[in-house]
Amino acid sequence: MTFEEFKQSLKSEAPPLQLNELLQALWYAGKGDWEASHNIAQNIHSNDGSWIHAYLHRQEGDVSNASYWYRRAEKKMPSNAVSLEKEWEAIVIELLD
Repeated sequence: MTFEEFKQSLKSEAPPLQLNELLQALWYAGKGDWEASHNIAQNIHSNDGSWIHAYLHRQEGDVSNASYWYRRAEKKMPSNAVSLEKEWEAIVIELLD
């Protein structure tokens, strides 16, 4: 699946069946369903799951919690100059590869 196909799938009511849990969490985040995305991400115990979890807490505005999850993900928290949309795109693109 390409990034454009992933973005197009956001028009659907449910995520495509072939998406793994990481991409499902990002799909719900892309739909604006923070709660569903967080419920999935918090149960993924990997660096990538922690990265999504960090992004979600950054989106929520909980900087201290986000910082914790970025450290767990072994990622640097983006500066405020990096929009949430750009970070979401970067995570999706990396995880689609």
